[in-house]
Amino acid sequence: MGEKGLEMESFRFRTEVDIKPQAAKLDYSSKIMMLGSCFTTEIGKLLQDYRFDVSVNPFGTLYNPASIHSSLARMVENRPFTPNEVIHTNATDACAAKKYASFYHHSSFARLSEKDFLNNANACLQKAHQLLKETDFLIITLGTAWVFVNNGDGKIVSNCHKRLAREFTRKLLTPDETAEILSSVAKMFPNKHIIFTVSPIRHFKDGAHGNQISKSTLLMGIEKVIGENMHCSYFPSYEIMMDELRDYRFYAEDMLHPSPLAVKYIFEKFKLSHISERSFKQMEENMRLTRAENHIQK
Repeated sequence: MGEKGLEMESFRFRTEVDIKPQAAKLDYSSKIMMLGSCFTTEIGKLLQDYRFDVSVNPFGTLYNPASIHSSLARMVENRPFTPNEVIHTNATDACAAKKYASFYHHSSFARLSEKDFLNNANACLQKAHQLLKETDFLIITLGTAWVFVNNGDGKIVSNCHKRLAREFTRKLLTPDETAEILSSVAKMFPNKHIIFTVSPIRHFKDGAHGNQISKSTLLMGIEKVIGENMHCSYFPSYEIMMDELRDYRFYAEDMLHPSPLAVKYIFEKFKLSHISERSFKQMEENMRLTRAENHIQK
């Protein structure tokens, strides 16, 4: 039956993504800021549970490179948000309660009054400005290369807030545009280590092919930037999901988002490649404390 001396290697049923060892690794002395898609929130929550010093999405969930860049630039500038930047949400739904927000923020920042929105947005901005100055590692998760341009001022928005479709023009960034935006981020923070990754969450509004075009655009832009900037690196979240976890049992019910098990698996890969081994024992202890506290609260 078969050839003699057949090696077990012949029975490998999946391919593993090769992750290059990183010279700069996170530990408990590191200050970390994470920005990007909702996958950032998932990984950020795990880092917080392990009690790392991490700030996650100070402006809420961000999906495209341009919005991440504009948010970081605003944090550096520390220019307060003003009433002129406040917009109403839900303009497309006559039955929905109108809230106040801005095109810089995710809908989770929306408030019932302009004053409440501005107070919260500016408090978060001030805190993020200070944290960003102290940050050692920036972890940026890109979700899509599709953007919405505000027809009024020509700026790319972070969120449309369910306003009228005619207010925006939807476009796909080119790989060169993506690389230019990310290069600007790299130049903004020459003394921080920037880890780019592409979200494994599939954006299927444009179908399977459209999703791949978008993800490929992001990957090509990142590849150019990390090739030109020694302080930038890449972690293959998307590739791990597509190759190592190529099975629908690793997806949530919507078949688009990674399941909790998949998120943990990808985090373990991140841990082994991007977190200092001397932190592992402390991570185990901290997670025990977090779970105990959560159990008491329940």
